[in-house]
Amino acid sequence: MWRFFDVQNTTNLTQLFMSAFRIFKQTSTKMTENAKPLVFNIIAECQTTKARTSKMILPHGEVDTPVFMPVGTQGTLKGMLPEQLEEMGLQIMLANTYHLGTRPGPKILEKAGGLHKFMNWNRNLLTDSGGFQMVSLLELAEITEEGVKFQSLNKTKGEVMLTPEHSIEIQNAIGADIIMQLDDVVQTTVPDKERIALSVESTNMHCRTTRWLDRALKVHKNPNTQNIFPIVQGTLHEDLRRISAKDLTQRVVNGYAIGGLSGGESKDEFWKIVHLCTDLLPKDKPRYLMGVGFAIDLVVCSALGVDMFDCVFPTRTARFGCALTMTGQLNLRKARFAKDFQPIDEDCTCNTCKRYTRAFLHGIVTELPVACHLLTEHNLAFQLRLMKSIRDSVCEQQFPAFVQKFVFDLYPDKNYPSWVKDALTAVNIKLL
Repeated sequence: MWRFFDVQNTTNLTQLFMSAFRIFKQTSTKMTENAKPLVFNIIAECQTTKARTSKMILPHGEVDTPVFMPVGTQGTLKGMLPEQLEEMGLQIMLANTYHLGTRPGPKILEKAGGLHKFMNWNRNLLTDSGGFQMVSLLELAEITEEGVKFQSLNKTKGEVMLTPEHSIEIQNAIGADIIMQLDDVVQTTVPDKERIALSVESTNMHCRTTRWLDRALKVHKNPNTQNIFPIVQGTLHEDLRRISAKDLTQRVVNGYAIGGLSGGESKDEFWKIVHLCTDLLPKDKPRYLMGVGFAIDLVVCSALGVDMFDCVFPTRTARFGCALTMTGQLNLRKARFAKDFQPIDEDCTCNTCKRYTRAFLHGIVTELPVACHLLTEHNLAFQLRLMKSIRDSVCEQQFPAFVQKFVFDLYPDKNYPSWVKDALTAVNIKLL
């Protein structure tokens, strides 16, 4: 039998529904306001080294760390389509603020709805600040307290002034999930400690890199969807690194970067600074080592406690005809590969290794554009597989054994580089 509600009951139900809707809306709004643009959950930690694996949740999806981020300078990885990168399982890539700010520029990116939509990339992005160009384009740059003035690479535009504020303005338009502060970058081989100290040493206020961070945080428009990472500087001076890290960790941010390395310094100096910085930075937030991408560096620095890496190396070396393997690089231009009908790597499941031989690739590398695509795909697959092996070994508490085998396979004569032995000894790994 149907039962009909009288008017009073209907009114009460309507009021109850409206009340519940208001509570839901208030709760949803509060959850949105309190939502973090980065959640960092550590899944496992190596009991011997400082290596750990985590799940980092960003606005455009999850990222498993340690992670390697390939570099798509102008919003594209040369030779690869975004949908191919997604199929490979790539979770995050990097783009360049200086170049994107020059072309196509922030106005066009804003009109497009951000770089994700502009380049048709549905996963996470990280943008650098433009600070690296202080080193790579030093002869074209003038650095002052205000910022950095460049002679534009686009000759029709004259000078370009990049300030901490303008860097964030561009990155807000780009819409990357992680954005970097403009920092005062000094090349590691510069002997002038006074110049380096200007970048990081505290005076009666704070160091320049910290002052620029504070200026960046002040103008950041999207704190609920974009994470600013400050960058620890100080080149190879441990005292300056300590000052920089102390200053930056007093700011409310969701992660940190280690900058100013991979600039020509010796590996013996390099690993010690990485080791120091991961000790100084908080354990509950991601640590990003900028500009590092060689396989041995990724393994050693993961042992030293780094979570994120980026480098142009895997994609750039592909354009020079070099393929990456667990036993080192293969320069496919060499004549010995002309009659080699093996795949690049029998253990690799990428499309290139499944379908093409070294002999075929030898005939087209550096000559035909398709070779760039095929080797880039393989080199990215190699980096992804390496990082997954690192993560899996940490989860299984087999990381030291993985490192021992990896280094032995790379140097079967046991002629290990001294920096590798010293760095791994510092975190309790003895090589075979």
